[in-house]
Amino acid sequence: MTTVTSQEIALFRSQLADYPSAMEALDLIEDCDGDLEDAAMTLAIRVGQEPGMTNSEWLDAMARRWRVVICEQGYRSDLLNNSLVGMMAHLQSMPAFPQPLATPILIYVLKQGVNGFCEPLDALKSSEC
Repeated sequence: MTTVTSQEIALFRSQLADYPSAMEALDLIEDCDGDLEDAAMTLAIRVGQEPGMTNSEWLDAMARRWRVVICEQGYRSDLLNNSLVGMMAHLQSMPAFPQPLATPILIYVLKQGVNGFCEPLDALKSSEC
């Protein structure tokens, strides 16, 4: 279980105040006593997704599905500084991205460690000719 503290929720609220879907996601995370996976699963069901695996596996798979976008160099430095604003704006411009899930996915990446999360992609890029 990935837990988001009330202090972290407050930080993310201050950063994402301009994004109503982020505020809703943070409310839900708070209602789930900080359990990020439970909140993400609830949001996924609300947007019509039918996760067929455990909560933690599903959130990890969803984050990995969007790794190429999340790990773009131009936004990674923001994430490394625990700032979600730049990446959230970027994701909002992508019609294919499941917007209600942006907040839990980005928080998950922060909690896992941005560099560790992006490492498989970095390894692929460095092995290219």
